[in-house]
Amino acid sequence: MQTCAGKVRGLALGGVVSFRGIPFAAAPEGLLRFQLPVPVDAWEGIRDATAFGAAPPQLPPAPGMPAIWRPRDGLDCLTVNVWTPEPGATGLPVMVWIYGGAWKTGSSSNPSYDATKLARYGVVVVTFNYRVGFEGFGQLPGMPANRGLHDQIAALDWVQHNITAFGGDPSAVTIFGESAGAGSVALLVAAPSTRGLFRRAIAQSIPAGLLTPGEAERVTAVLATQAQVPPTSEGFAALAPEAILPIQDAPLRETEARISAFGPVIDGELVTSPPWKAINKDTGRDIELICGFTHDECRLFTENRDLSAIDLAAAATSLHLGHDAVAAYHAAYPDNTDAELFTVMLSDALFRMPSTWMAEAHAHAGGRTWLYDFTWPSPLLGACHALDVPFTFGNANTPLAARLVGCPPPPDFIALAEHIQQAWTTFACTGDPGWPRFALPHRHTRIWNIPPSTTAYPLTASRRIWEKQMPHLVW
Repeated sequence: MQTCAGKVRGLALGGVVSFRGIPFAAAPEGLLRFQLPVPVDAWEGIRDATAFGAAPPQLPPAPGMPAIWRPRDGLDCLTVNVWTPEPGATGLPVMVWIYGGAWKTGSSSNPSYDATKLARYGVVVVTFNYRVGFEGFGQLPGMPANRGLHDQIAALDWVQHNITAFGGDPSAVTIFGESAGAGSVALLVAAPSTRGLFRRAIAQSIPAGLLTPGEAERVTAVLATQAQVPPTSEGFAALAPEAILPIQDAPLRETEARISAFGPVIDGELVTSPPWKAINKDTGRDIELICGFTHDECRLFTENRDLSAIDLAAAATSLHLGHDAVAAYHAAYPDNTDAELFTVMLSDALFRMPSTWMAEAHAHAGGRTWLYDFTWPSPLLGACHALDVPFTFGNANTPLAARLVGCPPPPDFIALAEHIQQAWTTFACTGDPGWPRFALPHRHTRIWNIPPSTTAYPLTASRRIWEKQMPHLVW
């Protein structure tokens, strides 16, 4: 297959041809470290594209889990992967996946993101790496902010210039992602500079939390103190990535209600405000958009914690809610224990409300908008955060699926996965996933369960609490 930089050789398997580890930008090392991505040099001959490229620098996602990146892997991580059902075809819709991982972990080589099953629906699927953690989002004087987001834009630009050779239509690109990937999708939809790179978007669990420049600078200052270097580009350039990774969570001791010290920074250019605020100013309403959340988002984070003595008032304060928020939550969810209410509050704050606000702002601006609530209850963690990922790709035999879905998966896994994959690929083809739009004031919402259904927006009580408590955040 011919790309702009040279020829690549892929691998045919299961009726789909995949190409892995194709560089879309030069390795961000040496003088290019902490810089925006630059084009990769062309190569001679045929490049083998049957193995994934290196992941970006990161620690294992949880203690005891295998390493995704090792120092010997280096920094040559900016690669794309393509799955195509018909290499000789033309005009197939394209779906580009952006992984999550709290802005500090993630890799396109994750087996959960194998796109073989999704491509069989007649779409070309692209996954790629972007820089995470300090390499991608650390704030340094004189260096560009949001390098990880710029990596994503560079990958989308690669798609525009190369996907025709793989059977795809560059004018029919849908970006989709989960968690930090959904946050990326929302920000890319809201950024005027991305116009023309994609036509549709699916955001699965949009997270809260952008950093102001001051907050990002404080993160850098804490890390500099820990590493005993000046908080400058020269100081951090002298540190190998593996010297930063062990101390990357140190700033969290000074930051409330955050999972990661890193994330997109309001730079006044690419990121100007929360995406639902930008959408409300009419930016991005031309992009057809699906937003959604899992119903029990934060059970993934609270299930193994002892919450028997949880102080809901303190929790509300950490979420910047007012003193009467706890009473409002008790009134809205009278059958919930304090521990269950904490999970509800956290789920609202971190994912469910941001996803709702994005949908409302987009619909209010005149966009074509759809919303979903993934309620299928895993026997392990309920409808927790990231549970929708195995269904999106149809991959039940992965470590993520085993942890969240169960091994073997329940009998209805395949049926629901097929419903979701059909909806996502139909949306990529036609701009309509097959249920009524989230149009104000009706707020139709897809309920992902067996059988799927459509209902009125299911979180009205939570939405009203946040509208009253935090009106400046709401779209």
